[in-house]
Amino acid sequence: MLTKELTKLLESREFISVATCDFKGRPNAAPKFLLKVDGDLIYLVDYTIGITWKNLKINPQASLSLIDPKTLMGYQLCGPVRIIAKGAKFNKLCKEMKTKAIHLTTQHIIEEVRGEGKHESFEVVITEKFVILEFKVNEIAEIGIGGELKRKKSI
Repeated sequence: MLTKELTKLLESREFISVATCDFKGRPNAAPKFLLKVDGDLIYLVDYTIGITWKNLKINPQASLSLIDPKTLMGYQLCGPVRIIAKGAKFNKLCKEMKTKAIHLTTQHIIEEVRGEGKHESFEVVITEKFVILEFKVNEIAEIGIGGELKRKKSI
């Protein structure tokens, strides 16, 4: 369902906005560390101290939103979320998360040394109280700069 262009846009991001809702209809939107994209699955890191995690435990649906800064095309991705908190897959994703965090920290330092960055903090730190969110894309809304809207749903 994800196009090559949208996958590339997602992979260029460090964080993405995730919106959830509890059963009383109270919304919550918060940025999450984007770990990786694998086909129509997007893996995110979430702290177990926040509202997103609590909402997903009772209502496992979410919406991700982002904008392409080059084209100003907006995207909303909707779908179910599975919380991964232990096991072999969790351990594998944790290793990938640590590798990505080291890479991003190094990238921030290099940008600052070159005079290209304006980071207040260089290190990407992940607390020990986290889970991995496996987001399955089953609907994509594209919002054009003129307000035109296109929706695509998986079968």
